[in-house]
Amino acid sequence: MALEKTIQELRIGDIMIPLDGFPCVAADTTIAEAMDVLATFQLDFRGQRSLPRVLLVFDVGEQLLGTVRRRDIMRALEPQYLVSQPLEYRKKLFDVAVDPNLTEMSYDRIVKGIVANSRRAVRSVARPVEVTLDVDDHIMKGIYEMVSHGLTLLPVRERGRVVGVVRTVELFREVHAHRRIGSEVARELLHGAVGDGLGAHATLSEGRHDLG
Repeated sequence: MALEKTIQELRIGDIMIPLDGFPCVAADTTIAEAMDVLATFQLDFRGQRSLPRVLLVFDVGEQLLGTVRRRDIMRALEPQYLVSQPLEYRKKLFDVAVDPNLTEMSYDRIVKGIVANSRRAVRSVARPVEVTLDVDDHIMKGIYEMVSHGLTLLPVRERGRVVGVVRTVELFREVHAHRRIGSEVARELLHGAVGDGLGAHATLSEGRHDLG
């Protein structure tokens, strides 16, 4: 956490995850390969380890094409013949109580459909990036953009080039840390003010006594 700076001084570049520390794939990467990246990549940022939930997708010119979430991949794997069916119908396919034989037949067909879809290029499920941040933006802008657009991650640019990402996790940690430190400082200042006030009152009383 960037506690050497005050909340007023803190910028997105101070808390972002550098691009070389975040999972990125080329647009022609298959969905299966993208799944491997998400399953094996370890985010290790300032001592905090976690699995990524999002991939950045770049085209051949190293321009950001979009993002892919785990749920986007899982949705993309659903066989095409099921997509057009009502949700209740799809649920019944896995209900053994309805017909065990039907479930087994459906399972084989679904697996084949999943394998086929996993060969598609990840660009087919990438979500366009509509909002980005700049390294010099204040962290409050990051919070505003994420909340107003319902996002949990935003790419960060420097001179137009993507150099990292920032997540709600980093923003939350910084706000929490500075709020806690701010509370401690406020308590110390209040304690000091009370002490100074008593001292000033005593000095003033003495001064009045001397004048009298």
